[in-house]
Amino acid sequence: MPKQVVSTENAPAAVGAYSQGIIANGFVFTAGQVPLIPGTSNLAEGGIEAQTRQVMNNIKGVLEASGSSMSGVVKTTVFLADINDFGAFNAVYGQYFVGDPPARTTVQAGALPIGALIEVEAIALLES
Repeated sequence: MPKQVVSTENAPAAVGAYSQGIIANGFVFTAGQVPLIPGTSNLAEGGIEAQTRQVMNNIKGVLEASGSSMSGVVKTTVFLADINDFGAFNAVYGQYFVGDPPARTTVQAGALPIGALIEVEAIALLES
């Protein structure tokens, strides 16, 4: 199965040499999502909770456009601008995974694009 590019208006448009997502070998790989509101160049306002919610909704949009969903996520990588935001981030993040949550890596990044507080990428099973 050749790779397939995923594109949706339910997540921020790619602004460089990358795709919002790629389907390959039964998996969906999302690009790292920052808390941009789709169709705008505006960051979600309201701190880490609001930015986490926007990031997770962006990931959900890419996954749904690919034929997957949040329940298909098997791994996420989370980049926080400040690791002290972990508790607040985790409280919102957990609302998106009912039942068995995916494996996850969380690190503090030196800086994130456009001053974002968070960026998340996901790998999910392609649901049939």
